[in-house]
Amino acid sequence: MESVQATKQRFGIIGNDPKLNRAIEKTIQVAPTDISVLVTGESGVGKESIPKIVHSLSHRKHGKYIAVNCGAIPEGTIDSELFGHEKGAFTGATSTRSGYFEVADGGTIFLDEVGELPLTTQVRLLRVLENGEFIKVGSSKVQKTDVRIVAATNVNMFEAIKKEKFREDLYYRLSTLEILLPPLRDRKEDIHLLFRKFASDFATKYKMPTIRLEDAAALLLEKYHWSGNIRQLRNIAEQISVLEQNRTISANTLRGYLPNIGSNLPAVISSDKKDSDFSNEREILYKVLFDMKNDLNDLKKLTMELMQSGNSQQVQEEHEGLIRKIYRDDKEEEEAIPFEEPITPTTEVLQITPTEAIKKEDDKYHFAEEIEEEETLSLHDKELELIKKSLERHRGKRKAAAEELGISERTLYRKIKQYDL
Repeated sequence: MESVQATKQRFGIIGNDPKLNRAIEKTIQVAPTDISVLVTGESGVGKESIPKIVHSLSHRKHGKYIAVNCGAIPEGTIDSELFGHEKGAFTGATSTRSGYFEVADGGTIFLDEVGELPLTTQVRLLRVLENGEFIKVGSSKVQKTDVRIVAATNVNMFEAIKKEKFREDLYYRLSTLEILLPPLRDRKEDIHLLFRKFASDFATKYKMPTIRLEDAAALLLEKYHWSGNIRQLRNIAEQISVLEQNRTISANTLRGYLPNIGSNLPAVISSDKKDSDFSNEREILYKVLFDMKNDLNDLKKLTMELMQSGNSQQVQEEHEGLIRKIYRDDKEEEEAIPFEEPITPTTEVLQITPTEAIKKEDDKYHFAEEIEEEETLSLHDKELELIKKSLERHRGKRKAAAEELGISERTLYRKIKQYDL
């Protein structure tokens, strides 16, 4: 069995990262078999090297090796490309054509970006994997092929399966063995090594001196995020090799070639607009008015309880949640911090005598009863509008709508009944 180091030298793979070495070791072990292999990893990590190793170290190495980019072939023609077609099968089919699976019989097919395959093509591919059978487009004759399939994708396959964009049974047939290639940012010790290799290659290609990095520039190179992985690093090396007159590259010079150099911090505020966000100022104003109305109603309820019972301790115990809601401005603080300040009998709001001893003209809280008469029909309309929009946004889920409106689910249920929604 060929060693990992010999394989890397043979296929021009640079790096000594343990995860990379483990991926190559698994590739060498599985190559002599006919097991289907799924190569996963981010775009630009070099997934195309794995199927070449598999083919070269297998008993199929004298057969054909065909690499197919599934994402680059239009949906209407991909079945014809993979499985072939008969003459007259569709407009423009002027002759019978052999597909990749027929041509590569006895060899290996590399399906890059396999997650982009249409669902109808996935069904055909599953049949090939199960028994080696396929049917040309426009034909009724079943043909056999002996092809080993190595697939690659940068798509999260479990998410694709969940969204019904990829068949679960096909995933498990393709991923008999899964090989994960690590992103470049996880191979920090290999980054400078790769850069030097690319710089040397471009110096030879363009017949110019090789560029070299200062220590500070090399450190900056290792700390960069590299969202495009090896492909991005190669492009940066080529740009600098061609454009820079000074062949010793400082950190400031390198910084000019690294896009979004200051945006590697975690995002605190998302710029994406969510469905539950209020889209304009008018809705924000309606929300504020709605909240004020709810607070006033809560105050009226608490005041009446105090006036009728005259027992502040009992009212406090029965309506602790309501008191917390009124006197806590920050909703997050309300959830995180327990209510620790009990309302004592010395608090002004609790020094209210029972209803029998209060004359209407001396009632300091008579305005609470008059608010109902001052409410306009338009406010009720806006309240109804807000409730409808919130229910639509949350697809009728009352709990989520109540949380957005700042009211309890029971209150929302009562208002739904009130407005006959």
